[in-house]
Amino acid sequence: MFELQPFRKGHLSKKDFFTNFFDNIFDEDFSPAGVFGSSFKVDVRETEKNFTVDADLPGFKKEDVNVSYKDNYLTIKAKREEEVKEEKENYIRQERSTGEVMRRFFVEDVDEEAINAEFKDGVLKIVLPKKEKVIAEKKVINIK
Repeated sequence: MFELQPFRKGHLSKKDFFTNFFDNIFDEDFSPAGVFGSSFKVDVRETEKNFTVDADLPGFKKEDVNVSYKDNYLTIKAKREEEVKEEKENYIRQERSTGEVMRRFFVEDVDEEAINAEFKDGVLKIVLPKKEKVIAEKKVINIK
């Protein structure tokens, strides 16, 4: 049952505290809204030829996600603004999930033109190919 109770310091009994705690313990962590207010999880791998970033973005759509690479920084942003208008009465509880999350990674020596990304089943996969290493040739200078 939903109850409105004002909270005053020192006026919440132990029984009420634990009842409220256990009633709400699962509300955030297992819902898509639980992603907001915290960061999202990523796996970053490096191979000889590229860097790969796998970002978990559950509850987001491809349109909600923005990936950019500038000045050796890879930036991943996900934003959701969900507006649902229902004309029903007598709600006990009605929630909307809105917010934005962002992560930024310093990744240098990347071939910017060859970066690609794919979003599938709530997971964003970004492949950042490394630039070909150019071995500088030794220049012999003639002495006159």
